[in-house]
Amino acid sequence: MPAVRPDAPDVAARPQVLLDAVGRRQAEAVIRLIRAVLDGNVIGAYLHGSAVLGGLRKGSDLDIVAVVRRRTTIAERRRLVDGLLPISGKRARPPARPVELIIVRQSAVRPWRYPPRSEFLYGEWLRDDYERGFTPPSERSPDLAPVITMVLAGDHPLFGPPPAELLDPVPPADLRRGVVSGIPGLMAELDTDTTNVLLTLARIWVTVATSAILSKDDAAGWALKRLAEPHRPVFIRARAIYLGEIEEHWADLEARIHPAADVVVGEIARLA
Repeated sequence: MPAVRPDAPDVAARPQVLLDAVGRRQAEAVIRLIRAVLDGNVIGAYLHGSAVLGGLRKGSDLDIVAVVRRRTTIAERRRLVDGLLPISGKRARPPARPVELIIVRQSAVRPWRYPPRSEFLYGEWLRDDYERGFTPPSERSPDLAPVITMVLAGDHPLFGPPPAELLDPVPPADLRRGVVSGIPGLMAELDTDTTNVLLTLARIWVTVATSAILSKDDAAGWALKRLAEPHRPVFIRARAIYLGEIEEHWADLEARIHPAADVVVGEIARLA
């Protein structure tokens, strides 16, 4: 395992879980849906992401992983999509926090192997496709490596046993491979999802450098200590937007966005 910098939090340390009342109600609604659709197939559901990395921010998704015993059917996956559309995101009734739900089959990730495979993924970025009838397939999913790492570190069941009873730890080399695999897709969305892409790149940089997984705002702070001055304003802006301190706007920094992102990608490539 690579040496961890002394200023990087240990990913193995149990972080604080912060769900407000609205977040708890929404999580309960997601769990009711999962259990109604999958019945005895589902054996546990767990928080990850911002909720276990210091608390949900204004722009955070509600990230949940469910572990199942067997493969899901197309009909089950469609029912999950249809049940999530009314309770996730700005177009929910009433508007709500975006939900990201991942379902994994235990035997596909334990014993651990790379790349892992997911049974189901719901995310608001795919809402238009879902509404046109798209049903997410079971597929290889390298980014399950950081997700499972966060689930194990967060150790916060929504129901079921502690996650360590169902999931194996991810080797550091596979964790780094998993986070780096998403970079091409992120860069393709830099102009349309600027804040999220910049902060996710900062998180990848932290993980490749230290094997730690930080919240997006903490990752931006880590990156700011290592970036040259011309690139700092871009990440200062992204962090402030994420924290809800300012509204999202980029026109005045537009010319700096790609150079700053390219510098971070270059550092990731050098380390990886």
